[in-house]
Amino acid sequence: MKFPSREQIVALRQKYPKGTMVQLISMEDAQAPPSGTLGEVQGVDDAGQILVHWRTGSSLNLLPGIDSFRILQSGKL
Repeated sequence: MKFPSREQIVALRQKYPKGTMVQLISMEDAQAPPSGTLGEVQGVDDAGQILVHWRTGSSLNLLPGIDSFRILQSGKL
């Protein structure tokens, strides 16, 4: 697994700040929440994974470039 550079981590943290709402489109993981599940970003770790608290109670991380998801605009929950 290739880890992102410091610059890439900074860019991810700017794009996905804590509190950002996301909606899962698809994730290839047996423990993945159902497609369409909403979640709130808790941060981005040093490996570039987006830490998400899903409304299902799960806290499975998103992998940018692998998992499919979208950012929800304010007020569109």
